[in-house]
Amino acid sequence: MTEQNSNLEFQEPIAAQADTYTPEDIEKNKIMAGLAYLLFFLPLIVCPDSKYAKFHANQGLLLLITGIAGNVILTIIPVIGWMLLPFFGIGVLVLAIIGLINGFGGKAKPLPLIGKFTILK
Repeated sequence: MTEQNSNLEFQEPIAAQADTYTPEDIEKNKIMAGLAYLLFFLPLIVCPDSKYAKFHANQGLLLLITGIAGNVILTIIPVIGWMLLPFFGIGVLVLAIIGLINGFGGKAKPLPLIGKFTILK
């Protein structure tokens, strides 16, 4: 017997959606996608119609929010939070470098841990 679940919809993960970006879009907006990790809003201003640049702008915004929230929370927690703060900063830096490499390299891979969320649509 075969079962069909017509009521359930399958949503592709972000990594599987990488095929929806056209090669022309990727090639044209590689620079803006990489710069999104330094200034997340830059691709939204320069190339607002690019899905590829918008993906990386979303990843850059997630990284910014994570960095600010983590710094605030760890600063409030006495001693232990202050000791963890440098390690958190290094972690955010590593995620930013991964994002830069993916953006400039033409890959639409989500960042580890935080990349599965979508703020900008």
